[in-house]
Amino acid sequence: MEGAMGLLRRIDPKQTDTALSALLSLLPHHSSDLLSQVDQPLQVLRDADTGKEFILCEYNRDADSYRSPWSNKYHPPLDDAPFPSSELRKLEVEANEIFAIYRDQYYEGGISSVYMWEDDNEGFVACFLIKKDGSKTGQGKRGYLQEGAWDAIHVIQVGPEEEGTTRYCLTSTVMLSLTTNNESSGTFNLSGSIRRQMNMYLSVADGHLCNMGKMIEEMEGKLRNSLDQVYFGKTKEMVCTLRPPSEVVMKLPGS
Repeated sequence: MEGAMGLLRRIDPKQTDTALSALLSLLPHHSSDLLSQVDQPLQVLRDADTGKEFILCEYNRDADSYRSPWSNKYHPPLDDAPFPSSELRKLEVEANEIFAIYRDQYYEGGISSVYMWEDDNEGFVACFLIKKDGSKTGQGKRGYLQEGAWDAIHVIQVGPEEEGTTRYCLTSTVMLSLTTNNESSGTFNLSGSIRRQMNMYLSVADGHLCNMGKMIEEMEGKLRNSLDQVYFGKTKEMVCTLRPPSEVVMKLPGS
């Protein structure tokens, strides 16, 4: 199981579905652990009642149906499906509206969804999802990428309130996939995923949405910096080592 998880963390996110299906057939007794711990590229479905798109994941799934955050209905319809309480549903609706504004400001488009549900510790769990298609046939404005995808998954466990403060545990995963295919650069693929965790004790005076929003904003900034240093920084270093820029070549002795 440990080896399987290590393998899934290192493969191209686009191959996760195939690898996960193979591992489920090999390790059926670990199916619940694999499905709960492995983040897969996000899929999208349109809500027939509202006409809005929403993101599919394990956190809004029951059997083969997915709950829409817009209509609070399962697609396809499902009997005896779980729903958040009326109070938590109200918070979920507000979170979707606010997170859509955050998504537009930081991502200039894309699709976002927020799901919430009660846990067993007298608190609740919230899942914030963003999917941005940056390919030239999707939402990419510059048209440089043949394919491009950014999938962000933020899961926050909110503990019970104690003397005006609450513990927030945030686990964030970002899956990035970039592919170019043109005459100047040729075919190039850069894909990977990164996961980080953050724990904070915060006052509930400002409200849960404010606290969770600040944590997500801070975490996304750290993840973007890590991706820039690890993926883009190392790739640029390798490319410049293998193919030094012309101005560097001209300065080399004997050139």
